[in-house]
Amino acid sequence: MKLIVITTPTYFIEEDKILTALFDEGLDILHLRKPDTAPVYAERLLTLIPEKYHRRIVVHDHFYLKDEYKLKGIHLSHRNPLVPDNYTGHVSASCHTLDEVVADKKVCDYVFLSPIFNSISKDGYKSAFTPEKIRDAAEKGIIDKKVMALGGVDEKNILRIKDFGFGGAAVLGGLWNKFNPASDYNYQPLIAYFKKIKELAD
Repeated sequence: MKLIVITTPTYFIEEDKILTALFDEGLDILHLRKPDTAPVYAERLLTLIPEKYHRRIVVHDHFYLKDEYKLKGIHLSHRNPLVPDNYTGHVSASCHTLDEVVADKKVCDYVFLSPIFNSISKDGYKSAFTPEKIRDAAEKGIIDKKVMALGGVDEKNILRIKDFGFGGAAVLGGLWNKFNPASDYNYQPLIAYFKKIKELAD
């Protein structure tokens, strides 16, 4: 099962070192999501991440970065809902209903479906799907290898995601809660946590 990490919404010092360490430990795909930030910061971060990992990075904004840095692809959301003209390459999208999954799977390499569990990073963002609803969607072929679970993913429930039949899981709050850029200098607990959930996902 694929393991995807979504960045924190803001940049912080040493972020490049942490992201590189995650790739070194086998991170499959990184989603660079920094809403409402200038492209110059994304460019700076990308130049600090080894080029060999660029083909595993998907951008949520500033889609020109995909070609400029030879990245994996682009991700569509309510902020950037359209594929640019003449674009070729990987496309993924955010979905919040099963109907959106059915529609977007036709044009995307994979989609995120959220929130599967109660969000860790967003207060009050509760699970929108019962286990019964998920299993029913999997039986109907709506949830399959092209659907990635997002929302509240951590080491306690990642095996359930595998069991539900998702193609992968996207991690955000569960991982970044292990490191406070304002006060922590040692990011090894975050890396150790990633290794644990990566082992469970494999």
